[in-house]
This record gives sequence, C-alpha cells and structure tokens, in this order.
Amino acid sequence: MNLKRKIITSIYPLQIKISKLTGMGINIYENKGKVVAPQHFYSLKATLNNGEEISFERFKNKKVLIVNLASLCGFTPQYTELQELYEKAENLVILGFPANNFGDQEPGSDDEIGNFCKLNYGVTFPLFKKDDVTGSEKQPVYQWLSDKNKNGWNDVEPQWNFYKYLIDENGNLEKVFSSSVSPNDINL
Repeated sequence: MNLKRKIITSIYPLQIKISKLTGMGINIYENKGKVVAPQHFYSLKATLNNGEEISFERFKNKKVLIVNLASLCGFTPQYTELQELYEKAENLVILGFPANNFGDQEPGSDDEIGNFCKLNYGVTFPLFKKDDVTGSEKQPVYQWLSDKNKNGWNDVEPQWNFYKYLIDENGNLEKVFSSSVSPNDINL
C-alpha cells in the first residue's frame, strides 16, 4: 500500500468517530411510505469488471446493498467493513460500483481496481465495471437509484464515494446512506 493510501487508512477511524459524535455528514433517507418502485429493480442489468453482464433477477428475495467505490478516498477503509458485512449477513448481497466521479479518487482500470480490492481488503463481493454514478452519463443502475420515477421515492444521487443504497427483498429501494455512515452501523 502506498503512502497516500496508508494515510487515508489511518485517518478513517477518527473521521467516523467525529461523524458519530457530531452527526456531521450522516444522512439516512428512508422509504417510510413503503413506496413500491414503478420500474422493477430486477429488470436491471450491469456488467461485472470481468466483462460478464448479469441480470439483477438473480437477486430476487435478497437484500441488496449497492455502493459506489473508490480506492483513493478517505472512506476507502469501508471496503473492510463491507466485506465483513457481506460474509456475516444472511440473505444480503453487496454490489460494488467503482466510479471516478469525485475528486479523481478512482483512477485505476477495472483490473487494477479488482486486484487492489482483493489484495488490500480481501473483497469477494461482486465488483462492476467502472462507470459514472452521477450526472447525465450515469450508468442505468444509478439512474434507477436516483430517479423517483423509477424507484418510487428517491432523487438523491451519490454526493461522494461510498454512498450506500439498500434494496429490500422485494426489489424496492428501502434506504440511502451517506458516505459517513459506516457499513457496521447499517441495520438490515
């Protein structure tokens, strides 16, 4: 791990403590009305970082946590927490979507990102091809996540890396968590 990544990793615990103590940066949006998505989540497809396209049909009857990722971000240590959650939580799938939309914090290729995640954090949850998660060019999964005409209630795009979107077992968007919410603090 290079020096920049070591610094990021060492600062992360303090950053999360400050957020928990002050509430600064912690945002959780909920589908309190249990609104059903007008467009089915299971109709979506995405391409894994190895080039294989998968249908989200395979995630029926499971909770799905979708996270936009970056390897040079102050929240990068969340990879460890995401992997731990992936290993211990029953009936949960975590889907990682690398993106370079925030501060050029994900400059690597799909192969480099995959190797970085596996070597440094032991990541085994699915990683998808690097793509945009904000703006007019955002990929279809993030179009669904941030358009209430598709998901039923949420228009919030990721504001930074490691924004988390929780889909319930019926394919409805249940909650959106800001970057400062640790995966360890997500109630499934």
